[in-house]
Amino acid sequence: MGEWFIGVLGGSGLYAIDALEDAAWQSVGTPWGEPSDRILTGSIAGTRFAFLPRHGRGHPISPSGINYRANIDALKRIGCTDLIALSAVGSLREELPPGRFVAADQFIDNTRTRAGSFFGSGLVAHVSMADPVCPRLAGFAAAAATRAGAEVTEGGTYVAIEGPQFGTRAESHMYRSWGADIIGMTAMPEAKLAREAELPYALVGMVTDYDCWRSDEAHVEVAEVLRVMHGNADKARQTVVELARLLPGTREPSPIDTCLDVALVTDPQARDPALVAKLDAIAGRVLR
Repeated sequence: MGEWFIGVLGGSGLYAIDALEDAAWQSVGTPWGEPSDRILTGSIAGTRFAFLPRHGRGHPISPSGINYRANIDALKRIGCTDLIALSAVGSLREELPPGRFVAADQFIDNTRTRAGSFFGSGLVAHVSMADPVCPRLAGFAAAAATRAGAEVTEGGTYVAIEGPQFGTRAESHMYRSWGADIIGMTAMPEAKLAREAELPYALVGMVTDYDCWRSDEAHVEVAEVLRVMHGNADKARQTVVELARLLPGTREPSPIDTCLDVALVTDPQARDPALVAKLDAIAGRVLR
């Protein structure tokens, strides 16, 4: 048991949280390079938060240019216990209109060029991603978004694409046939890396558009996405405030906190010392 320290990964249009008390931006270095930006730390209703704008303030970083490993390492390194991702997404379902929030519970990774693991040659680990979202955290996040005034759908499959281009109509129909409900460019490998870091993760997708699968609608335009996104941003910020009010005073342990106990497969004598050193924040608990 212990205290909550919530890391918030802010997506497009969400670059700060005004409600943080004693807020301060701090630089956090990692062995994986620099994170997207400095991290804004503070508290709300007695709960500690760390906010990291995923694309950097002013949005200078494209989805494929994000250093996902550095972002997750930095949040783990400063002591975060859980991660909430707030992300702009497109809808692949009629019943998920622009403006709706979706608490995703599954992911399909259709990215191609991104470093997807902290582990590799010299130290191999296999974490389970069967259930990639922490149900406890996702439940709190969905309830918080509802209290913030959003229409919320609990559960849904997020397909992550490489970008930065929006997809073709054929791709959009294909993703619908796969069973995907929303589409975005940043949840993967973010969710995988959070699991490797033993950080419970939940994602609230903020629908900005219907992607391009509807034959009677124009294709996705950035101007329209930005208009809806800015409307969602106020509710997203309030969601963080409501989350602080909803969290129990004590954080009970999660099975995800110790998932590396059954994930490491490389014999200690065969481990690469350089990689072990880089994993000090991510896996130091099991490598000491």
